[in-house]
Amino acid sequence: MSTQVHANLTEEQVTEISDQFDEPEWLLETRLDALDALSELEMPAVIQTPGREWTNLDALDYESFVDPLEMAQEKDRVDAEGVDVLSWSEALSEHGDLIEERFGSVVDPQRNYLTALSTALFSAGTVVYVPEGVDAEDVKIRTRMNSRALFNYTLVIAEESASVTILERQETGDDASEEDARYYSGVVEAVAGENAHVQYGALQNLDEDTYNFQVKRGHTGQYGTVNWIEGNIGSRLTKTSVETRLLGDSSESKIVGAFFGHEDQHFDLGSRVWHEAEHTTADLVTRGVLDDTARSVYEGVQDVGREAWDTNSYQRENTLMLSDESEADASPKLIINNHDTEASHSATVGQVDAEEMFYMTSRSIPEQVAENMLVEGFFEPVLSEVAVDEFREDLDDLIARRLRE
Repeated sequence: MSTQVHANLTEEQVTEISDQFDEPEWLLETRLDALDALSELEMPAVIQTPGREWTNLDALDYESFVDPLEMAQEKDRVDAEGVDVLSWSEALSEHGDLIEERFGSVVDPQRNYLTALSTALFSAGTVVYVPEGVDAEDVKIRTRMNSRALFNYTLVIAEESASVTILERQETGDDASEEDARYYSGVVEAVAGENAHVQYGALQNLDEDTYNFQVKRGHTGQYGTVNWIEGNIGSRLTKTSVETRLLGDSSESKIVGAFFGHEDQHFDLGSRVWHEAEHTTADLVTRGVLDDTARSVYEGVQDVGREAWDTNSYQRENTLMLSDESEADASPKLIINNHDTEASHSATVGQVDAEEMFYMTSRSIPEQVAENMLVEGFFEPVLSEVAVDEFREDLDDLIARRLRE
């Protein structure tokens, strides 16, 4: 079933957004094409497990959230030597031809209803351009959402033999609307050229009145690497997809995820890699904790193509339940079309180990302190995979704060 296009969205509004950034004609046409496509596009596919569809995106009244001309944010950008970290209008002025070449080349602007909505309306954007041979580690982006809806777009381009590490933080600002609910949309496209390395960490701590939809997707060239680190602590409902297409021989990707839900938070989390070239390697690692009536569903897919000789692909997901009322499921999948493959997947959902709790409480450790220690220890295998010290420390701090709530 297609989704009805918003009655309050018009070509004039989309054109006004484009005019604010002094965008070229090709980009305005891309926005308007996405607007026109809304009436025909489906909502993103949600994760289903036997007998259950966990997330109902059609139930959200998007029209009530979106005023296309009322987008407010605070955006802090910290660049590194030799790297351009630019606002949208700056990037169009300095790298217009490159953006025209790369925009929408990784994430299809009309992939589904919500990506098309983002394409038509995005007004918060950053372009990170890393020239050939540049090595940068400390690029930072902080987005504070100060309106009821915000559409954010990030494009990362790392040229041949370039390297960049990016840490993005997403949170709700002090000036945010006092309305009952908000909507945040984020699209990230990452392109790693030959022998280039992109590491992108995103730490989401939006307030718990926010519905959060994000797509992050990378393409790798020969010997290229795209690594994702994803931390989800905030939001009321999160629907994310983190993906890499391994297009070049001997390219690699690692997707590391952590989440911690409480009260009535809901997480619908997807990770996927496509092995499309020879000698490629992927590693998917996710751990999450749920308390109260929080819910999570995870799907990880390792897709090995016919030409992907000598593939190595591994996946593991673990969810820890702190409450009898919380719910979780996981659906790891292997799609293997080449016999020259080493691949495995595993997933577990369970509660705190009773023997471990007994051991700790029998040594005079209070029950709540013991449980908190076990939760912190549960996250350690994921935290140890996070190569960005600042990201690891920030995530560890948010986990500790959640345990104290």
